[in-house]
Amino acid sequence: MAMDSSSTLLDTPADLPGRIGRYKVLRRLGEGATSDVFLAVDEFGGGEVAIKRMRAWAVASRSRQRGDYSFRFFAAEAALAGRLSHPNVVQILDAVPDPDAPYLVMEYVPGMTLKHFCRSDRLLPLDQIVELGFKCAMALGYVFRQGLIHRDVKPANLLAVLDAQGQVTDVKLSDFGSSLNLNSDATQVHRVGSLAYMPPEQIEGGDVDSRADIYSLGAVLYHLVAGRPPFDAPNQMALMHQIYHQAPTSLVGLRGGVSAELDAVIMQALAKHPQERHADWDAFGRALSELVAKQLVPLARLYEVKDSERFNMLRELEFFADFGDVELWEVVHRARWRRFPEQHALYKKGQEGNTFHIIAQGEVEVFRDGTLVATLGQGTSVGEMAYLAPNPALRRHSTDITVRQVCTTISFTPESLGLLSPECQHRFDRAFIQVLVRRLHAAHEALAHPRRIL
Repeated sequence: MAMDSSSTLLDTPADLPGRIGRYKVLRRLGEGATSDVFLAVDEFGGGEVAIKRMRAWAVASRSRQRGDYSFRFFAAEAALAGRLSHPNVVQILDAVPDPDAPYLVMEYVPGMTLKHFCRSDRLLPLDQIVELGFKCAMALGYVFRQGLIHRDVKPANLLAVLDAQGQVTDVKLSDFGSSLNLNSDATQVHRVGSLAYMPPEQIEGGDVDSRADIYSLGAVLYHLVAGRPPFDAPNQMALMHQIYHQAPTSLVGLRGGVSAELDAVIMQALAKHPQERHADWDAFGRALSELVAKQLVPLARLYEVKDSERFNMLRELEFFADFGDVELWEVVHRARWRRFPEQHALYKKGQEGNTFHIIAQGEVEVFRDGTLVATLGQGTSVGEMAYLAPNPALRRHSTDITVRQVCTTISFTPESLGLLSPECQHRFDRAFIQVLVRRLHAAHEALAHPRRIL
């Protein structure tokens, strides 16, 4: 949970609570129609958290329709406490059903929401908008696989993660109060969401699927590119008429650098009929990532390997076949990505090593005492024997490994691998076992059938 820079920050209001449960309140981050959001510190576990607490009058007015709706929205988020774990989704850490003022404890994301970058004088570079869109698509795809449709994807619910220089480096999806839980038997509220980003079928209050959220993300991307939403009108009836009947203005004429291909991807997401949109989140994410991979959007840094390229590269490698999206994002962020020129000596015989490489692109040659014994390409690993060796004597490389074709590798050391989650480390262990089994099998075949191998 983050506070938008356009929100009013109330540092020391008279009604600021000293504590909420076991959390010490530091300041107010923002407020909604029926709840307040506070920045607090967990003095027991350490670290800052965001707390969204319903106001007492909203709890007391549950018998009235508005109060009852507010409580249902709170219950929808509370049911997800501890369930969602994805690097681009704000974690709901705890839900406390206090009878007077129930509250949610959430991950705190310092910074602002993407609403800040929807103004024409604050627009982000096009390649960065596409990258953020890809990450949102992957996050919403994860959420959908958990049985959820968000139903309120808008700039104010997408939190920008900033680096020390204030530059946007990542994004996190928040606010699941309006989400539709496909696995729940409880009565759920319909006709929810923000009209400017809502597809026609959601306005009608009918059944929706993931393509409703695809439309909403398309509307967000349109706003981030153009500095204005796809539809704008002085009142709700006029806005609804536009959403039902008008086509959005082409982005090509609204901002320099917008290619026909970028315009087409966003316009497909904004199609009036769900069946005309991208079929699913993978299809939408793939369409966005190809804009970057094929340089169909201007690249701020031409030779930088973007996160979307890294993620999709990992998905195609056999080594990572058993890794889920969450573990793949860990590898994207934790691994060292390097590009080596032809003839570069990746390893030399006798050299002690504790780093292993997985070849993402290109080829390497393996020489034993000057004789070429193998050529390894995309998806294979090198150096893992020295890395896995139980003692220093076995950590010396027994071959020379040289780059044959320009090579992009994903590398880890024991220290960087140790920073991964236990689940991700377990996936690596399984992948290494599969590599060793294949190599033992190849060695057995070479001994049993030397002529066949040669």
